[in-house]
Amino acid sequence: MFRTSLIDTERGQFELFKKGKGPPLAFTHLYSEFNEKGRIMSQDLSEHYTVHVINLRGAGRSVDQTDEYTYSMDDAIHDLEAIRESLRFDEWTFSGYSTGGFLALKYAVICPGSLTKIIAGGLCASYEYMEHPSTIYCKDSPSNQRMKEIFAELRKPETPREERIVLSKEWIMMSLYRKDAYYELLNRKESGRTLMSKIDYFTSVLKDYDVREEWKKTPVKAHIYCGRHDAQCLHVFSEEVADLIPNGSLTTFEYSNHSPAIEEEEKFKTFLKSTISRACSSLINQYKRSYYLENHNHKRIEYRRRISQRLSHNATVENTFG
Repeated sequence: MFRTSLIDTERGQFELFKKGKGPPLAFTHLYSEFNEKGRIMSQDLSEHYTVHVINLRGAGRSVDQTDEYTYSMDDAIHDLEAIRESLRFDEWTFSGYSTGGFLALKYAVICPGSLTKIIAGGLCASYEYMEHPSTIYCKDSPSNQRMKEIFAELRKPETPREERIVLSKEWIMMSLYRKDAYYELLNRKESGRTLMSKIDYFTSVLKDYDVREEWKKTPVKAHIYCGRHDAQCLHVFSEEVADLIPNGSLTTFEYSNHSPAIEEEEKFKTFLKSTISRACSSLINQYKRSYYLENHNHKRIEYRRRISQRLSHNATVENTFG
């Protein structure tokens, strides 16, 4: 389980859930509400990082939107920056999936100096994914109408709990390549309740989302992943993201839809481990270079000191006997 805390920032109070050891990592989603169970991906990340699962504005016990601060991605990023500063981290890794992945891309564009890297998947760099006929969000998709009906029923407060469970299962099944993975998901306890008011805000401003041009210029290291059969954010859009950035890589999960953390669990864990292994390798190399230079400089300084002593001694001899 994650350890719960409330943190005060200059932009309000936010609810965090912390677990793990290693370099700091922030994990979130634009319209999900988390608890001490975290998310499966965040649980796996905690094997390698100190993970801070964050309830963004309007989720859990975090501050709600105000006249000044909204549910927008820009405000979410500035909220994350305020949290990072309150935690006294110079920089951290950011990780997100789906719209949390959208947020990762924009975070890397707006505040690249605050990030060591991003680990993000099931994402897109613009609103255009909504118009692709193969995504369930497109009106031309055969699944689109049923998806709308499911969400309409889930919005109604009078919809009974038993019906909500059936509807939620049908919605999850739309985003699974292996249908039996649903039962594996039930056995892995996690949080991430969808907040309809935040979905509504996201869809109302989605047409303004496009970071493709700025994304080309960001120096941030990006570990992008996607399921080959992703029905929400198609694999082709993750390919676009990885191709645009100069320091990006794409890991594809051949037998997954939108949830490779469940559908290809072991391969997904290996992928997450590789993100810290590469970072550690880089840090070790930096340390070796630093140690060599420091040691080399020390020897050079010691050599100069001895030469100086000899020159000083010779000068004294000359003055005495000259």
